[in-house]
Amino acid sequence: MREPRKDPKRLADILEAIDNIFQYVGDDDMASFVADHMRYHAVVYNIMIIGEAANMLTLEFRESHPLTPWRQITGMRNFLIHGYHQVEKDIVWKVIEEDLHLLRPQIVDYLAELQ
Repeated sequence: MREPRKDPKRLADILEAIDNIFQYVGDDDMASFVADHMRYHAVVYNIMIIGEAANMLTLEFRESHPLTPWRQITGMRNFLIHGYHQVEKDIVWKVIEEDLHLLRPQIVDYLAELQ
C-alpha cells in the first residue's frame, strides 16, 4: 500500500537519481556519453529508479500535481525494464537533455511543499 508519509522519501529518491544522472553525464555530448557503456547503464538504471519512485507515490499526490507527466515517467521505467532490447540511445539522451531539466525543479518544489 502506498502511504502518504512516504511521498517525501520517494521524491527525494527521484531528486537523488536526477542528480546522479547529471553527475554521470557531466558536460559530455551524446557520442561520448553512449560510448562509455558503464556510465550509460548507470544512467539508465537511475532513470528506472525515477520511474519506480514515481510509481510508488500515492495516487492522491500524483493527482494533486498534474503538471508532472507521471504516466510518461512510469512508462519510461516500464519500457526500460520490459523493452530493454529496443531502447534507443537517442531517447535516453532526450530524457537527460530535456525531460530531467524540467522535472528536477518540480521535484524540488514538491519537496519544499511537503516540508
